[in-house]
Amino acid sequence: MEPSKLVLEAIALRKCIEATYNRMAVKLAPHILYTRHGELFIDAVTVEREGQAPRETKLGTFKLAGLQIREIVSRQFNAASIFDPADPKYAGVTLFAVEAN
Repeated sequence: MEPSKLVLEAIALRKCIEATYNRMAVKLAPHILYTRHGELFIDAVTVEREGQAPRETKLGTFKLAGLQIREIVSRQFNAASIFDPADPKYAGVTLFAVEAN
């Protein structure tokens, strides 16, 4: 399946994705799909990196073209409090985002 469709499905179902980014295995909770300079990006919380939980919860930006998505996994997530869909960087470029809790 096309990466953007997988991300849309993961956001809609609030499920994590397993992927490779910069040759690193990651599990991400995608919160928003948007465009920047004609390219697709997601902002996501990294749930695992190389099988380990991160020390702190951060919202990272990932260029969709650089993500090799393996699958959507059954792990559910809630919208992170650090995610603000009203952030000006998303104005007019949001394609799909999680609903606030």
